Amino acid sequence: MYLQSATLLALVSSTAAFNIPSPRLLFTNPSADKQAFPIPTVHESAVQARRILRLENIGTLSTVFPTAPHATERRPSDVGGAPIGLMDYFGDCEPTTGNPTILAITIATSFKNVDAGSNITLSLRWHPQDSQWRSPASLPRFSLVGRLEDLSAEDVKSQLVPACYVKHHPDAAWWLPGNRIHESKWVRLVVEEVYWIGGFGDRAYIGWIPKEEWLSVTPQEIESVRLPGEKKSRWSGWREWIGIGEAPEVFEL
Repeated sequence: MYLQSATLLALVSSTAAFNIPSPRLLFTNPSADKQAFPIPTVHESAVQARRILRLENIGTLSTVFPTAPHATERRPSDVGGAPIGLMDYFGDCEPTTGNPTILAITIATSFKNVDAGSNITLSLRWHPQDSQWRSPASLPRFSLVGRLEDLSAEDVKSQLVPACYVKHHPDAAWWLPGNRIHESKWVRLVVEEVYWIGGFGDRAYIGWIPKEEWLSVTPQEIESVRLPGEKKSRWSGWREWIGIGEAPEVFEL
């Protein structure tokens, strides 16, 4: 009993040293007029999510194995119906829709599962750009639930997709459609649902973001918000948790 109390005391003491939210606030949700960090609205959370989509470029694609193995695949017999999450690249190359662009390597497990009928999600989390220590549990993350859709030749040309994607992922130049290594094609993840965890529940929204909120986010809003640990610009009105309002002058990050 003494050891448990001592451990708890040490944990509480460490929260002050690392600027971690007080444990009292981790299990309560004080009213907005009393708390230091007002909980962002659903729309403000949608803006933060769209900015993460803009600044990050690697996520986790989750799919489900089909009951029967793929024709050319050797696999354990008991994985049919099991989910699998695998890292993959994406690019924010359709900024007006918020539909991530993906270079699908057709031999990859995620895309074979989709071709066999699996649904798919793309999960992202924010990685702070500064060196200040933060609890990963306090940082925003979310999952995009949707479906894959092939990009037409006109889509690829009009959106300047190859240039956009290679800007995010220079090494992907080796795998563009028509390469001699793997068969590949351009697809978009058409966002149908968004599940958001903004951080600790006493200072962040946790829950579903309606599709219409995701689609209604403007480029000005994406540029005006700043995320926890994002490198600061010289804008004096910058706030770490939320900064939606008049679009500031944005400097190179």
